[in-house]
Amino acid sequence: MDRYPNISDHGLIGDLQTAALVTTDGTVDWFCTPRFDSPSVFASLLDADKGGYCRIAPEASGYTSKQLYFPDTAMLITRFLTEDGVGEVTDFMPIAPHQATDRHRLMRQIKTVRGTMRFVAEIKPRFDYGRVPHKLEVTEDGFVFHTDDGMELTVNPVGEGGASLGDQGIKVERIGDDLRVSRTLREGETAGMMLESMGGRPHRVSQAELQTLIDDTSAFWRSWVHQSTYQGRWREIVARSAMTLKLMTYQPTGALVAAPTAGLPEQAGGERNWDYRYTWIRDASFSVYALLGLGYVGEAAAFGQWVRDRVVEHAGNGDGASPMKIMYRVDGSSDLTEEMLDHFEGWRGSRPVRIGNGAADQLQLDIYGEALDAVAKIDARGLQPAHQGWTAIADMMNWLCDHWDQPDEGVWETRGGRKNFTYGRVQCWVALDRAIRIAEGRGRPADIIRWRTERDNIYAQVMARGWNPKRKAFTQHYDTEVLDSSLLVMPLMGFVSPYDPLWLQTLQAMDKELVSDSLVYRYNPSASPDGLAGNEGTFSLCTFWYVDALARSGRLADAELVFQKMQTYANHLGLYSEEIGGTGEQLGNFPQAFSHLALINAAINLDYQLDHGAGDVEPVLARAGGAIPVPG
Repeated sequence: MDRYPNISDHGLIGDLQTAALVTTDGTVDWFCTPRFDSPSVFASLLDADKGGYCRIAPEASGYTSKQLYFPDTAMLITRFLTEDGVGEVTDFMPIAPHQATDRHRLMRQIKTVRGTMRFVAEIKPRFDYGRVPHKLEVTEDGFVFHTDDGMELTVNPVGEGGASLGDQGIKVERIGDDLRVSRTLREGETAGMMLESMGGRPHRVSQAELQTLIDDTSAFWRSWVHQSTYQGRWREIVARSAMTLKLMTYQPTGALVAAPTAGLPEQAGGERNWDYRYTWIRDASFSVYALLGLGYVGEAAAFGQWVRDRVVEHAGNGDGASPMKIMYRVDGSSDLTEEMLDHFEGWRGSRPVRIGNGAADQLQLDIYGEALDAVAKIDARGLQPAHQGWTAIADMMNWLCDHWDQPDEGVWETRGGRKNFTYGRVQCWVALDRAIRIAEGRGRPADIIRWRTERDNIYAQVMARGWNPKRKAFTQHYDTEVLDSSLLVMPLMGFVSPYDPLWLQTLQAMDKELVSDSLVYRYNPSASPDGLAGNEGTFSLCTFWYVDALARSGRLADAELVFQKMQTYANHLGLYSEEIGGTGEQLGNFPQAFSHLALINAAINLDYQLDHGAGDVEPVLARAGGAIPVPG
């Protein structure tokens, strides 16, 4: 099914409220509006016939294409090279306002830089995942695609007003309610279009207006990137990962989506296809360390407040339910009902295509440790929990004291039933440990004796039941011999010493069973049934955790080699999906926040240890920048 590009053959652009994917042949094949988790306008990535797309490419075949980002920006350039000329399409989205809006602009500038080139633009929107028909309105100044229920996509051509499009050498063909536009450009000439959701009547975009948008967007990204305090060995890939995380942040709330896509499979043709356009407490909590480590304290603070808002919302309910969901929409709402898009065939036949996420109501106890670790890091930088926030945190810890000792679904959201997952227990220990430190350090009211007792009980239980003498390793849950790479975080979180013999034996067992030429599997699904058919690739997140664990355990040369090898699996733009397949292909939703934040964390920590020796990396955050600004 060669109608579908490789997952890796994409670049990401966005405006900090939504995002789009652009292929190496100039096709926008994924775009949802007005938010990351809104219905799609273009989704040929999931169905080449029914999903819709906007493609700009040379009319003639036989071209070679290359893709790169304009330096230090999220502005994407796709280059087309032919014998007759070289052309470029520059794609970007002007930054949206801080307030949520329905109007979003996707700019597509066309330029011929050598010779001549005839470009063809095909615009075929398919609103609401291809479920709602549209009509096309053609005017003298542009075009409007609209639906009966009020959805609109306006196409504003780049060019001066007055002259008709035909007089400017633009050929417009209406194909049903879709559009085909073609134009020849000679060396030095530029053209293009602005696609605007809910943009109203069309208007001509002057060259001066286009240049202003280019300059302003470039200035925004360059200014943001240059705020980073990272001065280590891997500046380019760290900067690209930071920009990728920023592109996946919903600016009105500070929430970070796990990925901007839905339905991209963990195995081609398989059923492991999920919607990742939501904010996981886990993923976003881990991002706090990455953001603070790079000096982006404002972004870390915004997310910290978002987490506290979720905790405060539940405070006082008294229903005994878990105080937090494992994931939310970017606005903090929690309606993520899962449904199937049965009319979509899926990327290369990978069905079903799901939107929403049925795992949202799972019990995953590890989220409390990840969230409290993030809160503690933010607190250490000067942004203390306010009274209401601390009261909600204390109530949450009291709930955890009552409920930590029960089976849950685990970090990987398996659908094979609840187990006593070791990782979940470790993170419950982290939650209580960090809460105790904040309470004692800030003099906040807390049932310290109870918290300390339960924290110590968790530690004793993990050491007694999580450790498997037969395997000589900590295992996935208490009733199995299966290994799980989530336990690579045990020394990262301070639960065990990286030189503890029990940990070193666990690491050696993982070396033999979960590591394949430096890449790391989450676990062996055939040995630990997770309720789903098929297999999966190696997990990029886990590979970067492995780098960190190796370094802390004194294997610095191994850690550096694994990190260097992992860079060879990035796509041509330095982007990572969730997984790496057996022949190096990228699998899963793309790009994946977890992969990029783990890359940043591994780079920061490995840098410090290569300079100062293996072991403690806590001084990293102290060197990364000033205190977090207190919101006004």
